[in-house]
Amino acid sequence: MVYSYGVYGTNNKPNYAYYLNIGCEYSGNTGKKEKDVEINMDLLYEIWENVKKEISKNVSETVFAVWFPDLKLDTFDGENVVLVDDPFRCKILNEKWHGMIEDCFEKIMGFRVKVSIEPVPEKPKKPEPRAVKLGESNEYNFDNFIVGDSNKFAHAAALAVATDPGHTYNPLFIHGNSGLGKTHLLNAICVEIRKNNPDAHIIYVRSEDFMNELIDYLQNKRDTSVFHNKYRNADILLVDDVQFIAGKTSTELEFFHTFDTLVKAKSQIVLTSDRPPKEMATLEERLRNRFESGLIADIQPPDVETRVAIVKSKAKSLKLDMPDSVALFIAEKVKNNIRQLEGAVKNIQAQVALHGSELNIATAQVAIRDIFSEGDPTPVLIDKIIDEVSRTYGVQVSDIKSKKHDAKFTYPRHVAMYIIREMTPLTNKKIAEVFGLTDHSSVMYAVKKIGNDRDNNYSLKTIIADIMKNVKAT
Repeated sequence: MVYSYGVYGTNNKPNYAYYLNIGCEYSGNTGKKEKDVEINMDLLYEIWENVKKEISKNVSETVFAVWFPDLKLDTFDGENVVLVDDPFRCKILNEKWHGMIEDCFEKIMGFRVKVSIEPVPEKPKKPEPRAVKLGESNEYNFDNFIVGDSNKFAHAAALAVATDPGHTYNPLFIHGNSGLGKTHLLNAICVEIRKNNPDAHIIYVRSEDFMNELIDYLQNKRDTSVFHNKYRNADILLVDDVQFIAGKTSTELEFFHTFDTLVKAKSQIVLTSDRPPKEMATLEERLRNRFESGLIADIQPPDVETRVAIVKSKAKSLKLDMPDSVALFIAEKVKNNIRQLEGAVKNIQAQVALHGSELNIATAQVAIRDIFSEGDPTPVLIDKIIDEVSRTYGVQVSDIKSKKHDAKFTYPRHVAMYIIREMTPLTNKKIAEVFGLTDHSSVMYAVKKIGNDRDNNYSLKTIIADIMKNVKAT
């Protein structure tokens, strides 16, 4: 939205703070000038920061520390400002400091605005994150895991762990690119252990869910002993995508103690990652040492024979009589991702069932076209980038796309902007539109800042490279 303001100064000069924040032009003769000003979130944040500084000059340090840190600027339409806080604080702020706050806005803006201090809308309570139950379905087990040269070592290690948990290989660390069967092996371990020991306490969790659950406990000052007991009393702990805890200090510390407690109790730990521990540049050294203390097994992309076997196996499970020529065609086109292989077979089944198509190479071409291409469309690629940044930094996609100015959101948002600029043909202006910004200068600033940080920070360079690698792999 664009508003027109009259900016009045003194001694033929504009109000300096307003001039600094909004960049209004003024007339040297009259001291005032009409100027169309675009109010964006960056500008609102800057205005509110300067108003808070002005407020701090008008109250004691103690009063400011008690009553003003949680007061937030919610909306500003050019004439009316809405500030939000909890109901109790709103009552006191309105009674004691409402007029002073309006005066501070006038001093910063150069004109009078109407300030309302209102209770922050209550957010619906989020359900407590929970560990996902794995192994309840027999869809992914050892019997239907197709073994080839690329994965036979990881398969044998997983089967050994499932047969004798806590004793054979502890921890077991399986690494490989996305879509190669790591989660299938985790599920197979669960199925096998439950078959032999139905009462075993098995917990499966993705590392980002573990981290988010810990953050929830800490932020809401909940009893962390409940969190400790949940994970440290497991008989089997399976953690998917453990690479995402690297560089997250509190999560690494919590996981370190959980790891040690479980190993001492001879409880089995199985970890999966997209890379070996030695390539986790930001992982704390003592955790790296523990990850490397057991057995490390990698999964590579399957060779063509294994891919054909995967296609035939999936077709059989879907009751499709897959000709060898069609299976080979799919296997030669889809080379690096088992999920895409299985997705192609599912698409063929849909073509046959819904359209009465013949099960031939022409039908396979249509199926592959729908799920596989040499390059993703730009909107899909953007979503993948933002999803991967979200996973890496442990924040919600909605927060990255929001206008929130907390540092924990702005930096991931800037990283996402930088990677989108690197991986897509979008201009800064188009990237600004992705994030709901009307001014592309914020994108220019983000790209320049992250580029400089990347050049001078090896850890960030590694993180960005990892994100781009994961985006390309999915």
